[in-house]
Amino acid sequence: MYVSPAGSRKNVTLRARILCGFFIAGAIFLIIRLYFVQIVHGESYAADAIGQYTAQKAEVVHRGGIFFTSKDDGQVAAAVMQSGSRLAINPRLLKDPESAYAKLSAIIPIDRDSFFKSAAKTEDPYEELETGIDDETAAAIRKEKIPGVILAADAWRFYPGKELAAQTLGFVGYTSEGTRKTGVYGLEKTYNDTLALDGDGLYVNPFAQIFTNLEAAISTDPAAHKGSIITTIEPKVQGELETTLDEVMRTYSPKIAGGIVMDPHTGEIVAIALRPGFDPNVYNTVDSPAVYDNKLVSGRYELGSIMKPLTMAAAIDSGAVTPETTYKDMGCLDRSTYTICNFDHKARGVIPVQQILNESLNVGATFLVEKMGYPTFTKYVRMLGLGEKTGIDLPSEVIGDLSPLGSGKGPDINYATASYGQGISVSPIAMVRALSALANEGVLPSPHMVTAVKYESGFTRTIAVPEGPQVLKPETAATVTDMLIKVYDTGLLNGDLKMEHYTIAAKTGTAQLPKSGGGYLEGDRYLHSFFGYFPAHEPKFIVFLFAIEPQGQKYASATLAHPFSDIATFLINYYSIAPDR
Repeated sequence: MYVSPAGSRKNVTLRARILCGFFIAGAIFLIIRLYFVQIVHGESYAADAIGQYTAQKAEVVHRGGIFFTSKDDGQVAAAVMQSGSRLAINPRLLKDPESAYAKLSAIIPIDRDSFFKSAAKTEDPYEELETGIDDETAAAIRKEKIPGVILAADAWRFYPGKELAAQTLGFVGYTSEGTRKTGVYGLEKTYNDTLALDGDGLYVNPFAQIFTNLEAAISTDPAAHKGSIITTIEPKVQGELETTLDEVMRTYSPKIAGGIVMDPHTGEIVAIALRPGFDPNVYNTVDSPAVYDNKLVSGRYELGSIMKPLTMAAAIDSGAVTPETTYKDMGCLDRSTYTICNFDHKARGVIPVQQILNESLNVGATFLVEKMGYPTFTKYVRMLGLGEKTGIDLPSEVIGDLSPLGSGKGPDINYATASYGQGISVSPIAMVRALSALANEGVLPSPHMVTAVKYESGFTRTIAVPEGPQVLKPETAATVTDMLIKVYDTGLLNGDLKMEHYTIAAKTGTAQLPKSGGGYLEGDRYLHSFFGYFPAHEPKFIVFLFAIEPQGQKYASATLAHPFSDIATFLINYYSIAPDR
């Protein structure tokens, strides 16, 4: 039978197409099958999947990185992994401990007592001496060829910035059982499940990795999958804030000083710092573990008169007063068997409510809360989020204590003192969020630091941040902002810090420190606070500072006003913020 060349070519093409079809169908079947095994039924096949992994020594840590973000969106390493060696001995094979110690100690510092204590354990084949040994040192040790000396592969967490943002980053340490390493404190703890790339000591095979990355790409929660995290912390701004706090510590010797720089619209935290600090590379050298805590999140304080702008906003928003409202300031008031006084005990007579902010008058703040009514005031304090968590991505956030306010009914003194920031206690981050509503047209932002997760595949997923609620009318926020501009321009240090080309809305706070069992500490023992945002009506940043028990000055205007001005000037220049007047 004759078959034409054209017909032959058609048959070959047909067979090729059929064959390709089989291959494609097989590939699709295999992909679907792998998808269901690895993802859909991944947990149920966990036991079977163990055969696809290779075990690793549990004590070797492998984690994703943490990155700062520079103002030009570049990524700067904040926490990375470094590799090297760990040094150990096998006491059974250690022929001459004295000679071995002499050779090792000439290369690397080793505690003599610990070495010989380990060397005496002749029944133990492995006694670890040092970890985190760099390659050059390991090479020098290896060159000595000391019998019984072991060099094993090691990997450890390294923080290039040393003290920079230490309380924010946290560190990698042992669990309470001391059996394995994990993230403790800071972002290392909050995002431990994301950062711990092989926390179970297993490596995923290529097929598993493909589908792990696919699942990560389509997941509704980017942080639920392994990778590195990218933060909003700007390293130079963080450094400037820490330098400023160091100067506050040197000048006034407070027990604690701290600060936050945040975008009041987005809630992105550009810098957050506390002093005293520590170096997470050598975290175990601190005098007290209390230094690890980020008290801007985990601490609860009576923050004083920076509460007054919120009290003013509530009174204006509720229609109880306007900026033109006047009241008679008597200097002191008696409420619930207690006496409330202005800082100088002086009466001002009939004055506009603007003076409540300009001169930080406690009697005036009491007038505001009584004018709007206790239930209304309580409603606004709760709406501003001072009695709830902000949801910031740092561990151990506390809830503000608003219990003295109850449901709006109680002793007059509770509401009077709360109006100027005493009696109720809140975390600094909660207060910053509430004050940001004044800068953000009445909307509460969502404070956060992590914006994205970068997976091992190189794929990056953005973490969505929820929008906050509208708690004040936009016109209320604008009105109080105008009032705070006058505070900075004329009321604060007689206007010495007024900027010619920039408007700044700001307020100080000086609070008595409560003592256990009730009442307040006597003597010059205060908590100083300060906040400001700028340019006032289109703010790029809100800055908060506080210091506990600063020495030598009674009022926050003396201790924190100039540090705030220094930070504001730096931010204006660094970000080339355009003038607004």
